[in-house]
Amino acid sequence: MALNARMTDWAGRRAWLVGASSGIGRATAHALHAQGAQVIVSARDGAALEAFVGQHPGAQALELDVTDAPAVQRAAAVLFAQGALDAVVYCAGHYRAMTADRMDLPELLRHNQVNYLGALHVLDAVLPGLLAQAQGRRGHISLMASVAGYRGLPNSLAYGPTKAALINLAETLYLDLHGQGVGVSLVNPGFVETPLTAQNEFKMPALISPAQAAEAILQGWARGQFEIHFPRRFTFWLKVLRCLPYSAYFALTRRLKSS
Repeated sequence: MALNARMTDWAGRRAWLVGASSGIGRATAHALHAQGAQVIVSARDGAALEAFVGQHPGAQALELDVTDAPAVQRAAAVLFAQGALDAVVYCAGHYRAMTADRMDLPELLRHNQVNYLGALHVLDAVLPGLLAQAQGRRGHISLMASVAGYRGLPNSLAYGPTKAALINLAETLYLDLHGQGVGVSLVNPGFVETPLTAQNEFKMPALISPAQAAEAILQGWARGQFEIHFPRRFTFWLKVLRCLPYSAYFALTRRLKSS
């Protein structure tokens, strides 16, 4: 059952992707542009954004640090002054593996600032504008979380909790906004070959490319899904683990960690 309006025709639609200089964000911006969307890409890396615009005629670059709340407000004001926004996609992310015996508070806080607080800054900046848009074009918000947010995982002391927060946030946003015409979706990728996952020193099961991730996201939007998770051959098992009682979950996770 579709929980959102199906987004299939992107021709002439405006999509703002925040965190689109590389990885899944950039690949999704590329896929939307290929379907005729007017794409706005934001990130801290201005050179990468300009390179994207050079390769995608009609795209717009808007350099932005999501931890700077006033800057996010100004960016949103500029875009709404140009016209309605049909999709706002939060892809910005920060990742470093961390365990409790090597806790690094500044790194923990950096994860929170980028992965979670940055999303709040964007929501605060765009929600009034989305709600004020004409009925029928109130737009859609999509938050990029992770299957790492399903349950506690080894080496995920800094990253996992921020993604768990995004999952809860997206669920609450859906409940609050669905009746007001604003769509909300949650993207939970497994392992995707990006600059962030390149840091991992272990073999990543079911690893896919950013282009494959972008294809899954657009398919999810076209189906009107709330949660878009992929690749399913991997995420299915994590969903099963999510349902286990703690005694079984901790025992199995310890066994997998040591294997």
